[in-house]
Amino acid sequence: MSEERQSKAPRRSIVSYVRRSEKLSERLAKAWTRYSSRYLLDLGQAEGSLTVAEDLRCDAAMVRSAWGRQAPLIVEIGSGQGENVVASAREHPDRNYLALEVYQPGLAHTMLMAGKSDLDNLRLAQVNAPELLARMDPGLIKEVWTFFPDPWPKMKHHKRRLVQPALADDLADCLEPGGLWRIATDIEDYALHVHKVMDENPRFRNLGDLRVSLPTQHVGKGTADQAEFLPHAMFMESERFDGRIVTNFERKGIEAGRVIHDLTYQVSADRP
Repeated sequence: MSEERQSKAPRRSIVSYVRRSEKLSERLAKAWTRYSSRYLLDLGQAEGSLTVAEDLRCDAAMVRSAWGRQAPLIVEIGSGQGENVVASAREHPDRNYLALEVYQPGLAHTMLMAGKSDLDNLRLAQVNAPELLARMDPGLIKEVWTFFPDPWPKMKHHKRRLVQPALADDLADCLEPGGLWRIATDIEDYALHVHKVMDENPRFRNLGDLRVSLPTQHVGKGTADQAEFLPHAMFMESERFDGRIVTNFERKGIEAGRVIHDLTYQVSADRP
């Protein structure tokens, strides 16, 4: 790992998830048994831990060892059931893919789909994503995807939202010059949160060319029906990313009348 990355002061990692019961169905248990040795990365973690080993080195040599080649690396943070990352890995065999997820059932389902397609360009990690990304060498990743992260709607929980300045700083390091962070949400308040974190970050550029009006005050479950009467401002967002398939989760949001917000940020080609 580079001296620049090692010199960073340790900081408390974001915990943007809640541990849930992870009992696997018989089908998913069989998939885990059959495919975990093929797809799941060994990050030196203790049994049941989502924290990576202290001496983990995530660099180009690790990528070559894990994937058996060097190729553009796409990382999805919070891959859920794996629909998007598997579909893209199937469509683009010339790219390497890494799915980061904390929930075992989602990982098992991803393995099942990947195994059925006999994919060789996909790897998975059961890990608190910001911890792993903080250990990656500069310029290792081409794109990062964060689709429909947990909105943590209460104000007191906003600090647990995944998109935070600390994560943006780490991604600005481990993305290659000109690399992209693609974000999607169906929650207006989360879209506003992303704009607040990212639009003034000097290491990223908002690539959006669509003007979108958002309420500039917090909107929670109890005030959602009043959102249209709150002060609004215009923000720039992106067209729908055509590499993102419509999952059941996104479809339910659309059917509920929620607007999908796509945001695309490009890391500066000239690192500070």
